[in-house]
Amino acid sequence: MHVIASAGWLGLTLGLLALGITAATTGSAGTVEASVRAMKLFADWLLLPLAFLTLLSGLLLSLGTKWGLARYRWVYTKFWLTLATTTATVFALRPGVNSAVTAVAAGGPLPDAGDVLFGPVVSLSAYVFMTVISVLKPRGKTRRGRRYPQTFA
Repeated sequence: MHVIASAGWLGLTLGLLALGITAATTGSAGTVEASVRAMKLFADWLLLPLAFLTLLSGLLLSLGTKWGLARYRWVYTKFWLTLATTTATVFALRPGVNSAVTAVAAGGPLPDAGDVLFGPVVSLSAYVFMTVISVLKPRGKTRRGRRYPQTFA
């Protein structure tokens, strides 16, 4: 479940980035409006469920396996980055997309390309980094992991 939710979140972010680039670079008002409206649809209906599912499934996995939540640095880093990106989705990405939709729907231009580009770029960078550390599992155990040896077989 965690891999499916994480892959979905990553794919959705790539889609948001493509829509944001389209909105920021096209000269057509209709295309800008369609792009930001699609971004709003993704942000309102798909982003948060996938973000919370990724966070919850990752937390359950970490607590129910030998990796633990605070035993290995890569798991701990992924947890905090997932929490940060989920929070940024709620308080930065969605409001930015909503303000872009409001401005464009009123007949104006895209107020700031950063509203539709910054969130997906930062999120995508974080998700790619988390994917890489999931595969490489770098930097060993945390101080807590060294102090309390693993209890799983």
